[in-house]
Formats: sequence, C-alpha cells, structure tokens
Amino acid sequence: MLPREPYKGLTRKLVLAFDVGTTFSGVSYCMLDPGEVPVIRGVARYPAQEHVGGDSKIPSILYYDLQGDVRAVGAEALRQNIIEQAEDEGWVKLEWWKLHLRAKHLASSHIREDDIPPLPRGKSAVEVLADFMRYLFQCARTYIQESHLNSWSSVENSIEFVLTHPNGWEGQQQQQIRRAVEIAGLISSKEEQSHVHLLTEGEASLHFCVTNVIASDIFSKTPIDVSDYSDEEEDQSDSQGVIVVDAGGGTIDLSAYSMKLSPTSFEEIAPAECCLQGSVFVTRRAHTLLQEKLSGSNYSNPDIIKQMTRIFDASTKLRFRNPDEPSYIKFGTIRDKDLTYGIRSGQLKLAGQDVADLFEPSIEAIIEAFEQQRRVASTPINLVWLVGGFAASDWLFAKLQEYFIPLGIRFCRPDAHVNKAVADGAVSFYIDHLVSSRVARATYGVECHSQYDFQDPEHQARQHTIFADITGSLRVPSVFQSILLKGTQVSELCEFRKPFYITPTSLAACESHSTDIMCYKGALQEPRWLDVERSSFSTLCTIHADLRELSRTLRPQRSAINQSEYYKIEFDVVILFGHTELKAQISWKEKGIEMRSPAAIVYDE
Repeated sequence: MLPREPYKGLTRKLVLAFDVGTTFSGVSYCMLDPGEVPVIRGVARYPAQEHVGGDSKIPSILYYDLQGDVRAVGAEALRQNIIEQAEDEGWVKLEWWKLHLRAKHLASSHIREDDIPPLPRGKSAVEVLADFMRYLFQCARTYIQESHLNSWSSVENSIEFVLTHPNGWEGQQQQQIRRAVEIAGLISSKEEQSHVHLLTEGEASLHFCVTNVIASDIFSKTPIDVSDYSDEEEDQSDSQGVIVVDAGGGTIDLSAYSMKLSPTSFEEIAPAECCLQGSVFVTRRAHTLLQEKLSGSNYSNPDIIKQMTRIFDASTKLRFRNPDEPSYIKFGTIRDKDLTYGIRSGQLKLAGQDVADLFEPSIEAIIEAFEQQRRVASTPINLVWLVGGFAASDWLFAKLQEYFIPLGIRFCRPDAHVNKAVADGAVSFYIDHLVSSRVARATYGVECHSQYDFQDPEHQARQHTIFADITGSLRVPSVFQSILLKGTQVSELCEFRKPFYITPTSLAACESHSTDIMCYKGALQEPRWLDVERSSFSTLCTIHADLRELSRTLRPQRSAINQSEYYKIEFDVVILFGHTELKAQISWKEKGIEMRSPAAIVYDE
C-alpha cells in the first residue's frame, strides 16, 4: 500500500465513494480520524447478496411499480420471489439504465434504442440515478453502523462524497450527477455541493493501481526489480508513460499519465479517451447472434433467446479463451435437442470464432483509443494497466497482450479486486491526490466581435458582415477567440483569462452578464472563425457573472453615433480547467486592486 501520513484534520470525517456502473456498482469508504493513518475499506455486505467480501458489488438493477415507486434494488432484484411478484404486478425492470445518461458526442451508432430498456413513465434518468444512489447510501450507512461501533453518529454530518463517471462525460453529465445527489437527499442544500467531488473513472483507476499495485512493490521491504517500472537505462526518478484501461460494463476509459516514482507524482499527458464498447455490448452482439442462429427453430422464442443471452453473459463470455474450440450455452434439460441448430442435451454449441468475433469491436476500440493517446502523449508509453469488470475476461486480456507485447510495452492486469478499482481509487483520490495536472480534451473559447482590420484578408472576406458598435467602432462578428487549446497540459492552479468589455445602455443591465463557453472538436489546431467547420463547434456551458459590485463605480458615456447613454464595463472571465470539474470566476480592478467574484456555470440539458 502507498505509505500515507496520518490525517491532519482536527475532526473526524467520512469519505464515501460511489462507483455507479452500467452493470455493477460498489461503495468504498474511509474514516478519517485525526492523527490516524487513513485506511480504505469497501462495503462488503448488501441485502440479499450471496457473495460477501472485499470485492463485493451489486447489480445495477431496479424494479419500479406502476406508480413509479422503487420496489427492489441490486441483489434483491434477483430474488425469485421478487421476479415473480414483478411479473404478476407489471413492475418495470431497469438495467443498463446508466446508458440513458451517456454523452451525446460519444460514438454510439452501434447502439439501438431498443438495446436499452426504456425508463418508467414519468421517470427521468437523473431520478433513477438518484434512487439508486439513495439505496447505495442506505447500504453504506447500515454496513458502517454494523462494522464500526458508534462511528456513524460521529460522522453523519461530516461526509465527503466522491462520485465517479466515465471519461467521456463532461459538464452536462456532471451537472446531472450533482442534481441527482440533491434529489437523493445525500446533501440537504445547494451550499453543501462543496462536499461533493466528481472524478473520472480513469483517474480513479490510476489511484487504485498506484496505491495497490506499484506501491506494494516499490514500498515493500522485499527487494524489487526496478526495471519492472522503469527502463534499465533510466534512473527510477525518470518519468515514463503509463495508460490505464478501465474496461467496464458500458464504457471503456483510457487515461494516459507520466509517472515519477521518486517522489511519486503523476501528470496527464494526453486527452482522456472513452468508448461505448464495454462488456454489455459483447452481450448485445451475442443476443443478435442467437436470434440469427436460432431463427426458424423451436428455440427462437424471445424469452428463450433472452434466457440464453443471460447465461452467455454470466458464464460463457467469461470462460471463453480459444476461438479454435467450441463454446456452449447450457440453457435447458437433457431432452432439449435439435442437432440442426447445434443443440444437444440442453446445450447450444457455438463456433469459437463466432464468439471471438463478438469481442472484436471492443478490442479494436481499445487499440484505436490507445494509439490515439500514444500519438499525442508527451512521454513515450511503456506500461499499460487493465482494470474494471471486463478485465476479468481472459480473452480480452490475451488479445490485448498479443498487441502490446510486440510493441515493447509492459501490460498487466492487477490481481487485486480490479472490479473495485474505481470505488477504492476514488477514495484514494480524495486522500492522496496524486495527479497534479490534466490535459484539455478539446479547444475552448468564446464567440466575440473583433475590431475590423482592412488589411486582414479574412476580415476583407467577411466585409459584408461588419457593423458599428455603440462606440462607433467597426466590428467583425463570428470570431472564435480560444482560451485553451486541445492537448494543453494544465495544472490545478493554472488560470486562463479572457478580457471582456460590454456596453449596456442601462445601469440595471450592468448588474449581471452571461457568456457562452464554446467547445471546438474539429481538426484545426487554432480555429479562428465560427463560420468555418460550424458543425465542430458547440456550446459547452454558460457562465453567469454577478457584476453588482463592479457596476457601483460606473459612470454613463455618450455614444459617438447617436449621443445615447451607455456604460462600459471591463472585466476578465477567469476559468480554471485543471480541476476534475470546470470552475470560473470574474475579475476586475477597483482602485488598482484586483477584485474577484465566483461565477455560476450552467450546462444546457
């Protein structure tokens, strides 16, 4: 384990991390006691759960009745009496519901709407997330009360929540998570949102690997072969590139970092990648294969296909290792036989190559995302970790190993509880905070009007669009002014400023201002114009600034055009991109002293 300093806080605190996955979810926690060394633990017992242990997770399943009330969650939803009652009373079963929250910019042409069970009438995906988090919180509270005598009462008002999400989720999805936290009642007011911390699953997985894999070697008393983590020609303190592949149920997240072991430090070196090719899509492809294979047989009934798909997901998929050998789905009794369709003694025979083909899109997506990161990474990549529930697939591991080894890249799958990597790593993020800088995933900027320059060919080409503002100055519209370019490495303390001036015609209009932050995801290195590649631009969020303090000192001016009154306000929008969430402030000068005010960031849903 990574050696930690004793907790320096003055009062006891609880860190609670939720890993809400597409197929399975888990909770990890840490009691922070003043003067004590923090220890990360997992919630290891849930209602109706058969398997109990440090790697315990529950299925991300909910049942709703016809009134929209939650009737069963997690392992309880798999009990036979619940399944029968649900069938009798027409309850709605929800699984894979997290995919309803997916970011729209992620490639998802392979996902059909009927792949994801529809939400109950009158329920949004955010409300379902809130119901599920409320259940996880209740389970965590019960477990901590039972496992730590008198502990809950001492921390119930001092809880820090760490919630993880796929790498590809951005501000809009983060806003939805924060709203779900409020709906679930985990916090009692918007002011308590400061106790909610959002984190990518990729960065959480990095913390898990560092604290559980590298640290167990580097800081153990047993001599180690340093070349396992550094090239033999390099000193151990030299940085090297590492990519963490978090292969989950819905998404596969890749995160690239430069790693220094002495002292331990990490910096992100390439934009995070996220693909919607997790293990559930292998299962969906299996469902389609079974429909085609059994079409016209006595076993083509949708309920039978669904049963076979469940068995494939639970066993056949995990056991698959060799495309040269057949795989089997044991679904019936000894009397189930139809040799024409490969059914004998209640087992369906599948060609090994057909099963291997089901994995291929996921494997190709990982390799493509890896190569994208390797191309732009500022440090050569020589180590890859594979974690997540999908990492349990020996075939996935073997195929990736087959790709990485000839490249001279070390590839490993930690033998610790890799399906708890995200939850444990999220707690470690709060305690250890190993990543000091992150990389911009896109180019960010604002739309503005530029002063007309008759010598600029680009301005001349847009001469028909120029206009005079209230001051009489000629302006060219549709200019994109970048604030941060894609691929830029940003530390948490690094600030990016954009100077603004606005000319409202009334004092009341001076008290607030809103500006859109735009996102560019095209091929240009430094985009300048919004009318070029218009489809590559989108509005990321709107920053709402409170300018009441600044407006107190304003005096009216006269327009050079029509002598009407206006006010000129000059200020900077300060944006901090280096955190796990976007943060913004407003800055201005008052009597030579810089003044600041927080700015609200709102995402359009």
